[in-house]
Amino acid sequence: MSQPTVNELAKMIDHSLLHPTMTDADVQAGCELSRDYGVATACVKPYSIRQALNIFEGCDVEACAVIGFPHGNSTTGIKVVEAEAAALAGAAEIDMVVNVGKVKGGDWDYVAREVSMINEAVVAAGSILKVIFENDYLTAEEIIKLCEICTEADVAFVKTSTGYGFVKGADGKYSYKGATHEHLKLMREHTAAHIQIKAAGGVRTLDDLLAVRELGVTRIGATATQVILDDAIKRGFEGTLPAPRIEASDTPAGY
Repeated sequence: MSQPTVNELAKMIDHSLLHPTMTDADVQAGCELSRDYGVATACVKPYSIRQALNIFEGCDVEACAVIGFPHGNSTTGIKVVEAEAAALAGAAEIDMVVNVGKVKGGDWDYVAREVSMINEAVVAAGSILKVIFENDYLTAEEIIKLCEICTEADVAFVKTSTGYGFVKGADGKYSYKGATHEHLKLMREHTAAHIQIKAAGGVRTLDDLLAVRELGVTRIGATATQVILDDAIKRGFEGTLPAPRIEASDTPAGY
């Protein structure tokens, strides 16, 4: 695989602006960074779609909205309405969390129906759907089954994680892995070739991004956008940013 340009790397990134404590000022700064680095999208909560689109006017950065986030527990009907509303509001991409409890319970008819209904609504509104699995909670068999369901529904992307799927250990402490190479390989193997893979959680450096790219990942969710792309420039990757770089802000971490 040939070395990507800085611009190609930027278009692999959904810049994450999803931490629950983020203010409108934080979102503003994050969207400006997204614009100035020319990423694929800024991933925002639904109420921030209009704010993001105002900042992206005249450039090719899109807004991506999360649905049923981060736990996927809304009813299917509510998820459909939320996804459709976000798409109609201008979000070009929709990242929806599956109902993890239904997955763990093996209610695959429910899961398949929900994915299909949301995908149909999103596509009809002119956007694309990414389906978030939350792999930290799942077995390999459950991940494979979700890949098969998403292939049948013909979604645009399957995605590893929300960035907030913390698992309680025997010691009472919570931990989080996010996008592991093992799970990414599994998802690539069991999802139709034309369906893309998004890695979210733990991709924080340029080397992390290059490593998951080698596994077939075409998009990542990241808060470390500036660190990753500045490193690519320092290391002599071809290409330039679409606008002058801005100073790093103290926005809360998410992915």
